[in-house]
Amino acid sequence: MSQTHLAVLDDEPEITLLIARYLGAQGYRVSQAHDGAALMALMRDDPPELVLLDLGLPGEDGFAIARQLREHHRCGLVIVSGRGEAIDKVVGLEVGADDYVTKPFDLRELLARVKAVLRRLEPLLAAPPAAPSTGQGWRFGHYCVELAARRVRHDDGREIALTGGEFDLLVTFCRHPGRVLSRDFLLDATRGREAGPFDRTVDVQVGRLRRKLEADSQADPLIKSVRGAGYLLTVPVEPL
Repeated sequence: MSQTHLAVLDDEPEITLLIARYLGAQGYRVSQAHDGAALMALMRDDPPELVLLDLGLPGEDGFAIARQLREHHRCGLVIVSGRGEAIDKVVGLEVGADDYVTKPFDLRELLARVKAVLRRLEPLLAAPPAAPSTGQGWRFGHYCVELAARRVRHDDGREIALTGGEFDLLVTFCRHPGRVLSRDFLLDATRGREAGPFDRTVDVQVGRLRRKLEADSQADPLIKSVRGAGYLLTVPVEPL
């Protein structure tokens, strides 16, 4: 059985070496990169299943690298950063990170978080890759999501009436096909700093979205609850 491949991007060689040695001792194959160009070359030639990304890269935008990873590559993404402000964590999750770890960190905790992300990503990594977005929207099941018009249509021509929050929630699912999205991730992606620590709005919206999309369907649910993890859009997503 091949080893799970991880990549560590940090401009400080001693940190990448520390993480690489520790995770390597736990049975992972770990590649090191010290700038965005080196990471992108790795993603092209020997793509890892998960990337550990530092945001504080001299002369580079760590968030931009995170966006590029999420838009063009199927991999787990854990941000490991000295930026501990809430807004940095929110932005990190909004651009698609699966987890956010602040420095200094305990290596055992980092390992546990890496394992947790890899477990959640098993269905995605095993599935065929999704087609890239064209910016116009997506098709899934019997539905089309039209971004410019902010509307959802059924194959039979009906328009599905969604609130603004429900539409944003559906767009988030379409942008992350095949991934289990946690409540916190969905809250951050759809409401950002407006979300409170005990906000249950996302659960209500998921319930309403399910009922509207599945009202005339007896098949398996389009949006599945994954106990202890979050929610998953269960059907393939293609660009319009």
